[in-house]
Amino acid sequence: MQRLLTGLQPSGVLHIGNYLGALKPFSEMYSQYESFLMVADYHALTSLRDPEALRANIRDIVRSYVAAGVDPKKAVIFQQSRVQEHTELAWIFECLVTVPFLELSHAYKDKVAKGLEANAGLFNYPMLMAADILLYDTDVVPVGADQRQHLEYAREAAAKFNNSYGDVLKEPQAKILESVAVVPGTDGKKMSKSYGNTIPLYEPKDVLVKAVMSIVTDSSGELPQNVYEIHKHFKSKKELDALYESNKGKYKVLKEALIDDIEKIVAPMREIYESITDADVERILKEGSDRAREYAAAKMKAVRSSIGVTI
Repeated sequence: MQRLLTGLQPSGVLHIGNYLGALKPFSEMYSQYESFLMVADYHALTSLRDPEALRANIRDIVRSYVAAGVDPKKAVIFQQSRVQEHTELAWIFECLVTVPFLELSHAYKDKVAKGLEANAGLFNYPMLMAADILLYDTDVVPVGADQRQHLEYAREAAAKFNNSYGDVLKEPQAKILESVAVVPGTDGKKMSKSYGNTIPLYEPKDVLVKAVMSIVTDSSGELPQNVYEIHKHFKSKKELDALYESNKGKYKVLKEALIDDIEKIVAPMREIYESITDADVERILKEGSDRAREYAAAKMKAVRSSIGVTI
């Protein structure tokens, strides 16, 4: 069975875009692989400096994946910071790649352009991500088409290491999630916590209603494009086109229909989410992190021997 690794950064409360782009795809495919699911808390430090919010977000991710259908007995759900080999391997990679190579990162340039602080962690982010992937001899990494470069950085780091020290690290393959397009937010831009345009995932229904009703609509047309672009992820095209054709210009009716379709999917998951205690989360993360550390320790033993620090 091939090994799959994916992760989510606990930089904010999860939203519908996270569900469609990460939770749902993983819950549908994880049983086909030996699957590792990482809560990427060290990555969150590039932008989040609120300890209590970070703790809450870490718990949120674990609850969210379990509520979406992931069985922690069948997937290794672990916390990045509990496996110190991640940062150790990232440092080794940083000594192999060049500054111009890291400057090519689309994600870095995009985040700085949006006003995020250009800290060194954000700049070196691709090498910690490469370590996340390569520590586990990962075969497959599910990514959206716009995230392909993330995996290319990992493949390049593996190639540079292997060329310098011998064939130690496996170069992973991308599993491009073609069906997962960019999910627009309430303002029509990509749904993102940094834009403040998200539709919450597990918040109470009244919060969902408020978010959907705030979706910006184009008053010059009969079809509210932003509403439609979100709605198409929850209803078939045939059903959706019929609904929007019969309700031309009725923006409130169409937003209410979107709320109903989201709620049909989210309500059962919200019930599970709310039943998961902090003690459950700690147990899942401890068991998963212990298992992950076994794999990571074995790989780092080989890496240390290869680079010559083991004497």
